[in-house]
Amino acid sequence: MCNVVGVRFKEVGKIYFFDPGEDTYKAGEMVIVETARGVECGEIASGNKQVAEEEIVHPLKSIIRRATEADLKKLEKNHELEERAFSIAEKKIAEHKLEMKLVNVEYTFDGSKVLFYFTADGRVDFRALVKDLASVFRTRIELRQIGVRDEAKMLGGLGVCGKEFCCSRFLGEFQPVSIKMAKEQGLSLSPVKISGTCGRLMCCLKYEQEAYTDLLRNTPKYGAIVKTPQGKGTVVEVSLLTGTLKVKMDNTPPEAAPQSFKVKDVRIIKDGHIRVDKKELEELKGLE
Repeated sequence: MCNVVGVRFKEVGKIYFFDPGEDTYKAGEMVIVETARGVECGEIASGNKQVAEEEIVHPLKSIIRRATEADLKKLEKNHELEERAFSIAEKKIAEHKLEMKLVNVEYTFDGSKVLFYFTADGRVDFRALVKDLASVFRTRIELRQIGVRDEAKMLGGLGVCGKEFCCSRFLGEFQPVSIKMAKEQGLSLSPVKISGTCGRLMCCLKYEQEAYTDLLRNTPKYGAIVKTPQGKGTVVEVSLLTGTLKVKMDNTPPEAAPQSFKVKDVRIIKDGHIRVDKKELEELKGLE
């Protein structure tokens, strides 16, 4: 076990572990640390705690010191510079006629580098733009292309549920989501219904997936052949959350309506499969 503190550098960003040394830190404190990008100012997201060695990326860097009033003023000044840099960069992008959308600008704490985050449909040759920006800001320039999910996280907004985006409110890291999850949860595979404002699959598909996976272990799937108190039949509809099935009975006329049964009252003879056919995958592959 190792004593660490968690530090984040963005309001809803990934938490990185640092060595607190002999000091004790509380959530909300601002600290100065050394990162791969250089010296940065971050916020303590989680105070001193013990974590397993395998959870740590070595070498574990130490916290340099608590942030001073001067450090916090420098941080505010950097934010002001970022707004100015954003305006200048947008004009330069227009001058160079580049097919890219500027999303955010970030100064490193010590001002040694300015990062420009942008989105684009494909690869962009921005070498001339970098030279132009370097001549204006007289510091190291880095242009970083990001995806639409990262763009949504940086800009924020309201989701289809009416609440602020999960990614900009509390998700430190994006979790993998797939079309198969939507299929297993019995959702319509209409892109409008399963995609977020960013145009990708909604992150919230992940939240209940573990519960659905657990239910699917003991629930006959669509197409399963089952034995019921009324005889043998084929499952034609499944409601995972209510634990009920609709079964087309073998001993009834073809036009007869399916009968409803509780999952606990049927026995699986041959289970079905949840599949996403190739045509559906082709239509929806851009959502993942």
